[in-house]
This record gives sequence, C-alpha cells and structure tokens, in this order.
Amino acid sequence: MSPEEEVYYENYLTLFLQPGWKQFVTEAEELLNSYQIEDIKNNEDLFFVKGQRNSLLNIVRFETGIKNAFDMGSSDD
Repeated sequence: MSPEEEVYYENYLTLFLQPGWKQFVTEAEELLNSYQIEDIKNNEDLFFVKGQRNSLLNIVRFETGIKNAFDMGSSDD
C-alpha cells in the first residue's frame, strides 16, 4: 500500500472512532428503518423512498466497505 493510500485509510479509520460518526450512522439507520411500505402513496413517492433508502444504505455500509478495502489492501503487502 502506498503512503498516500495509508493516509487515506487512516483518516477514515480515525473518523469511524469519533462519537459524531457513530451518531450520524445511528440517525441514518433510524431514518432507514422508519420507511414503511404501507406509507408509500404512489409511484413518485416510491421512487423518492427508493432514492432515500439507497443513500442511507450507502452511509450505513460505508464504514464496512472502507474497512474491507483496507484489509484487502493491507493483505497485498
């Protein structure tokens, strides 16, 4: 792994330890879980909820994705 890549991953790994990151992810998970299929009124609402859920899932899964990429990059050395 290059020095630039090490800094890249270390910045994220440090971020993930911060209380603010945990708070942000918890709030994203709560919002994600608040969507109920019964509340979708029409196709426009469906597409909106689908977009919101995709964005929230990206946030919720981001830390795992970065850690997996770091582990894979670290094992290449």
